Amino acid sequence: MTGLLVLEQSLNGLQFGLMLFLLAAGLTLVFGIMDMINLAHGSLYMLGAYLVASITLASGSFWLGLGAGVLVTAVLGVLLEVTVLRRFYARDHLAQVLGTFALLLMSNEAVRMIWGAQPIELSAPPALAGPVPLLPGLSYPAYRLFIIGVGLVVALLLYLGVTRTRLGMQVRAGAANREMALAMGGDVPRLFTVVFALGAALCAVAGGLLGPLLAVQAGMGESILILAFVVIVIGGIGSIRGAFLGALLVGVVDTAGRALIPLLAEQLVGAEAAASAAPALASILIYLLMAAVLFFRPQGLFPAHG
Repeated sequence: MTGLLVLEQSLNGLQFGLMLFLLAAGLTLVFGIMDMINLAHGSLYMLGAYLVASITLASGSFWLGLGAGVLVTAVLGVLLEVTVLRRFYARDHLAQVLGTFALLLMSNEAVRMIWGAQPIELSAPPALAGPVPLLPGLSYPAYRLFIIGVGLVVALLLYLGVTRTRLGMQVRAGAANREMALAMGGDVPRLFTVVFALGAALCAVAGGLLGPLLAVQAGMGESILILAFVVIVIGGIGSIRGAFLGALLVGVVDTAGRALIPLLAEQLVGAEAAASAAPALASILIYLLMAAVLFFRPQGLFPAHG
């Protein structure tokens, strides 16, 4: 039974980690190439989830909602970058934090004005609603397996795009040495816009896929934005490989910790003490992991230049 529990929680951690990667990939490229701290990244995740949910409910098709929601979010990301965020590129990080935090707050209020304060319920597609038997005694939700598959495919496509295309070469150059990439005379505004649109689309994919598992509600972007920053700090700023491995590490550690630490604490200190101590310890586990990485490798596990 314990082995099946570990396997199930490992799959949950893989699924959560892959969704964190979709968020962290765009965030780390924006930070690594544009040298910009974008707290509005969580708003794009939230808007993507709302758009996918709304289009799905209006059309009756989850797949149409997912595709259209991702496309509209990418367009909104381009408009946001062109009209507002470009003004922050030359500013210091404090101005970027304040400006994008203001966008985050305005996005939350705009969502409440348009969709209301109540969460929107989004259901998984009927074809993926049931469990899939993996091993004797272990069935796993088909929709979570679908999320894992989509996450792996998107990660592979993103890796190939970054490592095998000319645009990807420019992205890697900008992430590894932004000043030198600028000095080489590339089309910097276009590169920034493409990267931001890609990051917005990845946010919408994550928001749309997690919609049936989590509540689609105003303010949903803040908590997962913090985790995305933890991922890029652990993996290394500007590194797609670092974002991928860091996200998987954070996803597995967070999910396994929340499931296994209460069981372990109950065995060590008893049920009463474990009930109060275990949840707190599980919630800070990934931050302890981040602190350890910063202590031993301040540049992250897989920095862009490594």
